[in-house]
Amino acid sequence: MFPLRVGDKRPAIRNWESRATTDPVRIRRAWARAPFGIGIACGPSGLVVVDLDGPKPDTVRPPEWDRPGIRDGADVLACLAEQHCAEVPVETYSVQTASGGEHLYFSAPAGSRLRNSAGRLGWLIDVRAAGGYVVGAGSVVRGRRYRVAEAPVAALPGWIADLLEEPRPPRADFAPLLEVVGRRSAYVAAALRAELGNVLAARPGSGQRNDTLNRAAFALGQLVGAGLLPYGLATAALAQASAAIGLPAGEAHATIRSGLTAGARTPRRTALEEKA
Repeated sequence: MFPLRVGDKRPAIRNWESRATTDPVRIRRAWARAPFGIGIACGPSGLVVVDLDGPKPDTVRPPEWDRPGIRDGADVLACLAEQHCAEVPVETYSVQTASGGEHLYFSAPAGSRLRNSAGRLGWLIDVRAAGGYVVGAGSVVRGRRYRVAEAPVAALPGWIADLLEEPRPPRADFAPLLEVVGRRSAYVAAALRAELGNVLAARPGSGQRNDTLNRAAFALGQLVGAGLLPYGLATAALAQASAAIGLPAGEAHATIRSGLTAGARTPRRTALEEKA
């Protein structure tokens, strides 16, 4: 745990995640200074906290959740549980928030890579995990207290963990292409490897795949324009990367051609050329 500003949700200290502690002496010393709120660092605590919120007055309801019986995050979670033929995971340690929402505490699966997310599970549901924190029970924010519903912390249900798990980057074997390029220039090979990595990191559903591919094509097009990278090789590498992240071939081909052509109009100058 670590201190939050009095009456606020914000941390009272810097580097709160690394400075969070369970040492009673340090805790007593810190809270003797002021009636700080309580911050719970989820990562070091091995916790995943599902934050069920209610809609604000100006909240726009997404079309997929515009249906009878869906009023808040708790309703959305219940709907998701039904879709996965599971029970609503309410038998766990929970905290009623100052705004009327609820935090459900779960132990993180061993070896998981779960991190914070907003809306990934569903409308009005946020998740706090590694890299995040929650306001702990007993804290007072804007005059309202966070209240606990005592129960043992349950394990995170598998179906929720599956929905939250970050997909691993797709694999593609660029070794033959990189070997060919590396024979000509280590600099160009490094640039090609970096841009292909950027494309592979663009997750399906992120809305960024085509833009990322376009930026990579432009950057490699600058090398093509400088005579450092063959056009056909750049095209083949980008086509392979775009296929690995699931972009339709026709869409990817048009983006690659456009990006390479635009980049070639502004050839990249290498450090050696700039010194000359």
